[in-house]
Amino acid sequence: MAQKPKVLLTFDSMKYPNSGFFYFGKSLGDALLEQNHDQFDLTYYLHKRASYQFDGKVKVQYLSKLHKLYYPQRNNYALFHFTDQYCRLHPQRTGGKKILTIHDINPVHEKTKSAAKINKHLNKLRRYIKLCNKVVTISNFVAQDIISYIPEAAEKIQVIYNGADRLTVKPGHTPAYIPQRKFLFTIGHVSAKKNFHVLPALLHNNDLELVIAGIETPYKDKIMAEAAKYNCTDRVIITGPVSDDDKAWYYQQCEAFVFPSIAEGFGLPVIEAMHFGKPVFLSTHTSLPEIGGDAAWYFESFDADAMQAVYNKGMAEYNRADLTPKIIAHANRFDWKETARQYLQLYADCLAGIIK
Repeated sequence: MAQKPKVLLTFDSMKYPNSGFFYFGKSLGDALLEQNHDQFDLTYYLHKRASYQFDGKVKVQYLSKLHKLYYPQRNNYALFHFTDQYCRLHPQRTGGKKILTIHDINPVHEKTKSAAKINKHLNKLRRYIKLCNKVVTISNFVAQDIISYIPEAAEKIQVIYNGADRLTVKPGHTPAYIPQRKFLFTIGHVSAKKNFHVLPALLHNNDLELVIAGIETPYKDKIMAEAAKYNCTDRVIITGPVSDDDKAWYYQQCEAFVFPSIAEGFGLPVIEAMHFGKPVFLSTHTSLPEIGGDAAWYFESFDADAMQAVYNKGMAEYNRADLTPKIIAHANRFDWKETARQYLQLYADCLAGIIK
């Protein structure tokens, strides 16, 4: 029997729970194991402190700081898949074929770093891309973003959309914080790029609450300052990180999901909310129009009156027509099994020499 090709996948960014990279790694890693069908000999490269270790279903190798200087197993694998652009195991330290998944180049959109730091980030990506046989992006927006800054990457890029987990609410479950009124929901790292401070305007002249779930930063103060302007500080609740069960409850019970982010490579919570058939209101920035498609409503500006007009019009349309099946059908397009199958085919093509 022929020996199965050995493939190492770096999921070391799963060190950080309640992050997009954590959920990406967990979901893709599980789906690859399910869809592999003994085609490849897989090993996952993890941080020892990751809260999820794939339950013994796959061989694991742990990150070491020494690997930045020398990786002793550099020639032990036929293919390396660096599953995000912040990989601690650097492509120049490995042999074999190489695939790099790039989730975004958000620093160029956030504009919170100096030009020198942004150029440093782009130059590192440029070096990684040069060393890799194939580059995967998680949306067409990210693909075009990379090509605009690193044109030589164009011939290597392939788009593979993320999947999205179908969350369910456990019978009888209630979250730690239970809203006292009808409420809007959003989730994400409570930082400037999420743009959550524009949301209290949606609470003006109504009795809605706004529930924001995610790791808190000093940006929280800007959100609450905006809430004070609209006299709704008692109706803006920042919960901190929540469990998957709590998150599912909020998706199921909210009036609408609101996500005005200005920098997203994909926007996983958008699809998670759509799985519940909820109306979703998004910014028009970066990848969000591509992911939300015609199943979402969009804030063309962050002017308070304009946002309220979009929200009121969208909710009227949602309540007038039965749009739930359309929204769920859109969400169902993003399936981790299909994502995994596309990656596995890419591995096969690289190892067969179809991709040089």
